Amino acid sequence: MNHPPSSQDTDARPPQQRLRITFAKGETLKYISHLDLARTWERVFRRAGLPVAYSRGFNPRPRFQIAAALPVGVTGRVELMDVWLTESLLPDDVRAGLQPVLSAGLEVLEVETVDLRAPSLQSRMRAADYRAAVHSQEPIEAIRTRVQALLEAAILPRQRQHKGKLQNYDLRPLVQSVDVEAGHGGGCTITMHLQASPQGAGRPDQVLEVLGLSMVPHTIERTKLHLDFDK
Repeated sequence: MNHPPSSQDTDARPPQQRLRITFAKGETLKYISHLDLARTWERVFRRAGLPVAYSRGFNPRPRFQIAAALPVGVTGRVELMDVWLTESLLPDDVRAGLQPVLSAGLEVLEVETVDLRAPSLQSRMRAADYRAAVHSQEPIEAIRTRVQALLEAAILPRQRQHKGKLQNYDLRPLVQSVDVEAGHGGGCTITMHLQASPQGAGRPDQVLEVLGLSMVPHTIERTKLHLDFDK
């Protein structure tokens, strides 16, 4: 049985470098949870032999941070993650070291160095873009009418599970824009620009539910994360 590393067998040296990894999470992994994705990355870093810095305390953990959790069932095209290292390495060497040990469904797109003192990715998150391919036989004008009604609504009361409890919330302020276009080969493509910040995040599956499309066969991909320095 594998046990988490103790403070005696982890590298307690302070971080010397912070890297930002842009990665894709594909179909193979789209049904795993955020926690399981984090565990997957832990295994990848260990296999790659990267000098990852560890947190302090009784149960030290490797220091990396994923910008925003992906909803289960959603793929991600340009996800962001920061990792702290105890040695400075060339970003291209890190990318080359990761490629052979990546789990199926993960792809590293870019690795770059960022300031050790920069604010956390999570604190800088502002919004996220999603694309849903919906395989519906319904006329697209009917769907556009419901999209317009959603955008004109004053409130959109919804419920969600939060820390094991059912929570009431208003989806409307979390939806910044929704567009619908005819899909290739039938159906439609719905693009969404949703708030994704420390103050709240909109879920694409909830938008589809409001539109009456959640039970129609569909796939959802997150296509971009917007940070405050994108402005």
